[in-house]
Amino acid sequence: MTTLSPEQVQARIERAREIHASVDAAKVVGAVARLFDLKPADEPDEFTFPALATTARERIFGGQVIAQAMVAAARTVDAGKAVHSLHAYFLRGGDETKPLHFRVHRDFDGRSFANRRVVVRQDGKVIFNLTASFQLPAPGLSHQVPMPDLLPPEQCRDFLETIAADPNISDQAFAHMARRRPFELRNHRPPASAQATQHYQWFRVAAPVGDDPLVHRAFLAFASDMGLLSSAMLPHGLNWSTPGLFSTSLDHAMWFHGDVRVDEWFVFVMDSDWTGGSRGINRGSIYRRDGTLIASAVQEGLLRYHLPA
Repeated sequence: MTTLSPEQVQARIERAREIHASVDAAKVVGAVARLFDLKPADEPDEFTFPALATTARERIFGGQVIAQAMVAAARTVDAGKAVHSLHAYFLRGGDETKPLHFRVHRDFDGRSFANRRVVVRQDGKVIFNLTASFQLPAPGLSHQVPMPDLLPPEQCRDFLETIAADPNISDQAFAHMARRRPFELRNHRPPASAQATQHYQWFRVAAPVGDDPLVHRAFLAFASDMGLLSSAMLPHGLNWSTPGLFSTSLDHAMWFHGDVRVDEWFVFVMDSDWTGGSRGINRGSIYRRDGTLIASAVQEGLLRYHLPA
């Protein structure tokens, strides 16, 4: 199937809303919050996260392990120092039905800054590593690039409408994707063209998450891997559901610029500088609704595309 009629799209939207409404938002958001509840292991500066009983994923979502490793690093840093940057590499695909082990290395502790390395293992093999830097609040020079002229979230297509209109999503995958998600999502993508490289997506957590700044930054790190890789697909008229396309994250960097409240609307403005060699560079700027730049992200991803026979 290459196209869907308006009637078919509307029927899928109605079905998606039924599936979506069948699960309480607080339950889904709580499940993500529990991802950050790492347990101390037997050795100092080591943490574990238990295996899940079942999974519908082929591999662990990248945003999960980014956020978990960041939280593990933060647990070893003096109070008052907040994470301001992280750099990570995805080495192997993880399995949600197996436990994760986090080893934090205290590379530096200074008066103003601290630096940590986190090595994440599964089945004794390294699947991911992250370096994070933390800083005490300090005054200094200040400027930012203004937020582009964007449609507000109320005027953007919500996630359920997006998947309902995609004929490449099978009925089985559609039913899975229509389930309640931890974030409300609204996106804007331009028509496919070689010049179209920018798109944006509004986020707001679907239920309260309290006031702990680290939890809010963890949710933001989790969300930073949602949609960013698709920026490199946009100029080629592709998306993650295109037959013959395989994509996965290779590395991820993120900088936190200011206070974050994920229970308020924030927008991820994304674009891509380059694709080549089966890889693509993706950049993102994250703004509060009032136009304040709160974070920046860059990611390189693997893009392998083979035209269907």
